[in-house]
Amino acid sequence: MKNTNKRSCSSGDLLLQYEIGIIESINESKEQYRKVVKAAIAKWVKDFQSGHIEIKTVDDLKKLIELDIELQKDDY
Repeated sequence: MKNTNKRSCSSGDLLLQYEIGIIESINESKEQYRKVVKAAIAKWVKDFQSGHIEIKTVDDLKKLIELDIELQKDDY
């Protein structure tokens, strides 16, 4: 016997599916950006410890840390 029951999606369901997709995409992007930021922070610390970075670039580290904190927030 063939199943003839078809589930219809309301516009509310479609909108919810769309919004879930957007949130998942944003979360994936945040994860990727955090990996980049973490790698940059690790490199900065390593370079700083070995004397390759001058103190005047501390502002760069501050910006990276602030970016990392922002990416950890759930803003939706």
